[in-house]
Amino acid sequence: MICFPNAKINIGLNIVSKRKDGYHNLETVFYPVPLKDILEFTVPENKIAKTNMLLSGTLLDIPDEQNICMKAYCLLSADYQLPNIQIHLHKMIPSGAGLGGGSSDAAFLLNELNQYFKLNIGHEKLLAYALELGADCAFFLKNKAVFANGVGNKFETIGLDLKGYYILIVKPEFSINTAYAFKNIVPCAPEITLKELIKQPVALWKDKIINDFELPLFEKYPELNKIKTALYKMGAKYASLSGSGSALFGLFKEKPKAERLFEGMFVFGANL
Repeated sequence: MICFPNAKINIGLNIVSKRKDGYHNLETVFYPVPLKDILEFTVPENKIAKTNMLLSGTLLDIPDEQNICMKAYCLLSADYQLPNIQIHLHKMIPSGAGLGGGSSDAAFLLNELNQYFKLNIGHEKLLAYALELGADCAFFLKNKAVFANGVGNKFETIGLDLKGYYILIVKPEFSINTAYAFKNIVPCAPEITLKELIKQPVALWKDKIINDFELPLFEKYPELNKIKTALYKMGAKYASLSGSGSALFGLFKEKPKAERLFEGMFVFGANL
């Protein structure tokens, strides 16, 4: 079985309050984008001693057993006694970027295992498995634009459609530690909820829809602010950090020329 887990962007991200459990309530909009990994699993004809992973592409600096795909497999196998399989993950979505690549890989694997082995797991139960792996993991089971709140685990489908826009994603060589990003945030509920602001035309988002992580992270990492400024100079209608970074994106009405501006960085562009 082969599938193509896609990335997402965050359009706006407000850290509303800190919870008693140490997590934060937030509101954001998740939007799927066509930057994709390649994920395949096979069931060997001759039984193997244990499930294992083969990684290629952008390599991850973690042991295989800590990979979220392995965690997804183990989660289902514990309840359904799945046979050992071979997983091959070719990484195209950069990690530590705020693009949800790992969460997407895990969600797609849950769905593919459910279908291939005919487990007949309903959507709500599959959603519960995904939430055990990560708050935004559940988003990729539906993979449509949603307004998310809570800790990023409560979703409401919205009618946002960015068809006709060109997206340019830029990630510098460094990644950002999520714990550090949250450490420097001062929670504050917005005057107008993102759920309402997102209904306005994209051209009006620039001065109204913000990512709360930008202020502290731009101060520590000035290169991020330079990338955002460059995206606007290139003609972006809206540009922002995605999640807690370090990737930024710009939305354009036409494909921009960016070949020399971001040398040495990860750059991806596509029509939405």
